[in-house]
Amino acid sequence: MSSIIQLLPDHVANQIAAGEVVQRPASVVKELLENAVDAKATDIKLIIKDAGKSLVQVIDNGLGMSITDSRLCFERHATSKIRQAEDLFSLHTKGFRGEALASIAAIAHVELKTKQDQDELGTHIIVEGSKFISQEPTVLSKGTSFAVKNLFFNIPARRNFLKSETVEFRHIIDEFQRVALAHPNIHFTMYHNGSEHFNLPQANARQRIVSVFAGKTNEKLVPVKEETEIVSINGFVGKPEFSKKNRGEQFFFVNDRYIKSGYLHHSVMAAYDGLLSNGSQPTYFLFLKVPPNTIDINIHPTKTEIKFDDEHALYSILRSSIKHSLGQFSVAPVLDFDRDPNLDTPYEYKNATAQYPKVEVDRSYNPFSDEKQHQNNFGNSTYKKSENTPNWESLYVGLKQDTEEFSKFSIENDEVTASLFDEKEEEHTKNRTYQIHKKYIVSPIKSGMVIMDQSRAHQRVLYEKFLTNMTVRQASSQQLLFPLQLYFSQNDLELISDLKTSLENTGFVFEPVDDNYIMISGIPVNTSESEIALVLEQLVSDLQDGIPESSFSQNDTIAKSMARSLAVKTGTYLTEVAQENLVNNLFACKEPNVSPFQKPTFITMRVEDIDKKFAL
Repeated sequence: MSSIIQLLPDHVANQIAAGEVVQRPASVVKELLENAVDAKATDIKLIIKDAGKSLVQVIDNGLGMSITDSRLCFERHATSKIRQAEDLFSLHTKGFRGEALASIAAIAHVELKTKQDQDELGTHIIVEGSKFISQEPTVLSKGTSFAVKNLFFNIPARRNFLKSETVEFRHIIDEFQRVALAHPNIHFTMYHNGSEHFNLPQANARQRIVSVFAGKTNEKLVPVKEETEIVSINGFVGKPEFSKKNRGEQFFFVNDRYIKSGYLHHSVMAAYDGLLSNGSQPTYFLFLKVPPNTIDINIHPTKTEIKFDDEHALYSILRSSIKHSLGQFSVAPVLDFDRDPNLDTPYEYKNATAQYPKVEVDRSYNPFSDEKQHQNNFGNSTYKKSENTPNWESLYVGLKQDTEEFSKFSIENDEVTASLFDEKEEEHTKNRTYQIHKKYIVSPIKSGMVIMDQSRAHQRVLYEKFLTNMTVRQASSQQLLFPLQLYFSQNDLELISDLKTSLENTGFVFEPVDDNYIMISGIPVNTSESEIALVLEQLVSDLQDGIPESSFSQNDTIAKSMARSLAVKTGTYLTEVAQENLVNNLFACKEPNVSPFQKPTFITMRVEDIDKKFAL
């Protein structure tokens, strides 16, 4: 096979925006996986060590490269995908700039093994910091193995900016999932430090989604399908009852390329208008097919943003398609004017006349006769009066005498003769707090009054309570009669497992964690069972950027997240007792002036300030 990789002319290379900066190991994973997909591989393996800091290796059974191509692929702007600038608007592949391998080879130790099907021997190349160390023939099967070791070995400052292994590994999983979801026809496997994390066989789109996210993903998916001249839409959206607080399971794919688009996301949210609670986010996996000449991919270094020719039409089509799917599967309320055929008149009764019922009355029937047989008009059964009974007057004999004897008894009345408090004191202590618009609590003080934000005040109270429990490790827990089973994605399960000890200090009691779900047998006191899923979802959302290294920072983050989830919300009615308890608990805190997020919890108004308002 002739060589297909060539150096781009300077004027074409200058029109391609630079995207060569490798931010973290996940960037390497993304580029290598996309190269394997472009090589038409059907089996791709990803091997990770130390969250990609020590090793990122991708092995595929694709087309492979010739000796010349394997050397030329490390050159800057060397690509087999385009020949001229116009090709940028007819792309059918993942990569096209020819900068990824050159950038990776400049900051790592790279080992490449590749072989084409028709060749007897493959090629083994070692590159360290853009310097070719060796190139020799080797024996291997068809495909390519690309190993990147010691990332940022020659740039220590960049290596120091990497986050913890937990955070970096989460980013790697995100990139792996995006590629795996876009290509369900490829078998993907992933290994980290010798253990298998994903094994995704070839399947359809729905099966691939369930394999990646496991749990109860299948039962919450609603299919979406629409064919137009502008766009072809396929995929799935989640039912409203399975919405979450975070935006984890939201994916847009345009021509099998993962993208981020706030505009399209707004279109999805518009389709769910009236179906989601405030702050909830729906799940969606949407695959869009558009003509390549109607989009511009080359506007962002990571190629995750795309510019569309007609965004307004795409917005409307996407919103209508999702609305139609939600209504079609009885997820959203719809108006159905179709006639129900079950209510139609059968053909044999079309010309038939109505039959009126006949009522027959036995005028000779006497219910007080000794014995009488009665003919039933609705069946041919007979009614026979029971045997002779005493005269009915005898039933009331002696009733007047019994009533007179009963009236001789007197009933003790519960009469309150005195009050625990004086009337004046009761009037003084009553209505010490007032709730305004279900948002603020007003309480009088000697100098005037205090106006308190009920949500922020409750956040401060809960925050200090949780922080104290995690520090002292003496939190109380209420046991559940039936353990609570919650399903999360693989990423979220690993995060919750890392926080298990800290969560147990707040009152949670966990059973052994499974691969797809967690079992909770105890929850913090004064917390309802229905709130637990929201608490953990909010916690996962707040820790998307990583778990703090120090234990205090970790406890502080958990306490803030739980306080925000469990605090009373604006618009909630509070009884007078609850209002007074909240006021008393707030001023018993160490820092009652601000919420955990440094926002004021209350303000004071003096009587003098109120007098000035009336003096105008």
